[in-house]
Amino acid sequence: MHPKALLDACSELVRLVLKFDHPADAIVSRFFRDNRGLGPRERATLAETAYTVLRKKLLFDHLAPSGSGPKERRMAILGFYGPGDFLRSALTDQEKNWLDQCEKVQPADLMERHRHNLPEWLVQPLKDQLGDEFWPLVEHLNLGAGLDLRVNTFKAKRADVQKELQQAGIKAVPTPYSPWGLRIAGKPALNKNEAFVRGDFEVQDEGSQLLAMLLDAKRGEMVVDFCAGAGGKTLAIGAAMRSTGRLYAFDTSAHRLDSFKPRMARSGLSNVHPAAIAHERDDRVKRLSGKMDRVLVDAPCTGMGTLRRNPDLKWRQNLQAVEEMAVKQAAILQSAARMVKSGGRLVYATCSVLPQENEAIAAAFAAANPDFVALPAGEVLAGLKVENAPSLCAGGEDGQLYLRLWPHRHATDGFFAAVWQKK
Repeated sequence: MHPKALLDACSELVRLVLKFDHPADAIVSRFFRDNRGLGPRERATLAETAYTVLRKKLLFDHLAPSGSGPKERRMAILGFYGPGDFLRSALTDQEKNWLDQCEKVQPADLMERHRHNLPEWLVQPLKDQLGDEFWPLVEHLNLGAGLDLRVNTFKAKRADVQKELQQAGIKAVPTPYSPWGLRIAGKPALNKNEAFVRGDFEVQDEGSQLLAMLLDAKRGEMVVDFCAGAGGKTLAIGAAMRSTGRLYAFDTSAHRLDSFKPRMARSGLSNVHPAAIAHERDDRVKRLSGKMDRVLVDAPCTGMGTLRRNPDLKWRQNLQAVEEMAVKQAAILQSAARMVKSGGRLVYATCSVLPQENEAIAAAFAAANPDFVALPAGEVLAGLKVENAPSLCAGGEDGQLYLRLWPHRHATDGFFAAVWQKK
């Protein structure tokens, strides 16, 4: 595509994502469906330009007024993903001069908000938790996310999948914590890879793999993944169970569960039973009261731990949404807990980094449910031979009560998990 045409397309995509009326990934996917003639490099340029604008929106909002032309074009120029000379060949002389001036701006000369590019409501909770680590987190959020795979241990071994990927020209290294994971540099196309088609691996962040490990589901058990979504953790749990027992995948979205079925077919698992429920008090849930060995509640949340890959979320959420989400999370956890039998395990998890959705929910549940005894997440993971398990945790007297993952510390998304055993 000619540079000017590609910049025009980037400008249009930036205009669409900055409306914030739908998730950015859905807008980008729709744009690609509507423009099927785009090649892989053009799609990469378009997507990464849009995501760079979302990551650095406050900075670009600050710089854009000094330029000319439509705002979305100025934002696209500032965030353009690709060679500088390619971009400049699409610019007018006036735009080139403006871009030169923008590139001379030093980060040290900017206001703090133009450096961190976060909404004000999110800044203080992060600073309160991280102190001097706030800026390393900001840096990692603006780098974007890597690509992790989870080897389907029901069908394959990690070393074998790693070797097969290597032969296909894809360098993969073992993840540092999850024994199921491989980490890949770049974003190679994987959906036609033979090992993927066979169901030998799935794309899944290492942090998400660790959540499934915390449940520690065994062969032959009765298990529920209460908010299964697209089913990534469900598949990890089912593989750990060696396709035995019974694994319910509950979600309020029948559409999400339907999209999960092709993945389930590839996985080779026969113990997974997807079921759409109306709400957390659904009759299906009531019928399983006190019967489950393990229950995972990967609760709906603001997603503030996934800003590396979903930077639009920080502009689409607000403090009121956090408060409303916390009410929903508490209700879901309480309902799901009723399914756990005596001696069974309950795991509450989110992909948020906000205490209101994490520690506050866990503490309130523990206070209201003395029949659930906290299990230190660090000890659980250490028992599963996870290396450096204490470094993945926070809270409690020894700092191992909760799983607490951060992008800048662990190269994962931000995750939280609490674990209990019912008396």
